[in-house]
Amino acid sequence: MTEEGRWVFGYGSLMWRPGFPYVERQAATLHGRRRAFCIYSVHHRGTYERPGLVLGLAPGGACRGAAYRVAEADWPKVYAYLIEREQPTETYIEAYRQVRLADGRRGECLVFLSDTHHPQWAGALSLEKQAELIGRSTGLSGRNVDYLRDLVLHLRQEGVKDRCLETLLGMVDAREAA
Repeated sequence: MTEEGRWVFGYGSLMWRPGFPYVERQAATLHGRRRAFCIYSVHHRGTYERPGLVLGLAPGGACRGAAYRVAEADWPKVYAYLIEREQPTETYIEAYRQVRLADGRRGECLVFLSDTHHPQWAGALSLEKQAELIGRSTGLSGRNVDYLRDLVLHLRQEGVKDRCLETLLGMVDAREAA
């Protein structure tokens, strides 16, 4: 990816609500990390008393997402925005990783990897525990279950079928209906 600018990889809400100017958007795959509800949310989707869960890039697997090319002139403001948005409690590690774009190009993107040593790292919780936490939590950005529903809907629209997230949503919906 030799065009002018820098690239950012999104795997959750950055896919459909980037919130920054970009000159190109491509579907992209990041290998070696997978989308997972592995971060306790004490800010956006939960509280310290009742933590929720948000997405992270957990070790292993692969993740389909979106890559955005940002013009070099816009980079300082975009980077500052991303830090404010993605790092309210510094649960992620900034890194540059190789991604494969839908058109076959490969290149480095800024990604926010889950920090497995951070106190908010939830790790590999069972789907039952994830459903419990997501079903009961609310934070500054609203109910945790709304975040999950929005995520699954948008992933479907992007052509990404994540069986684990689909199962998790079914479990949360069943808990709400009971």
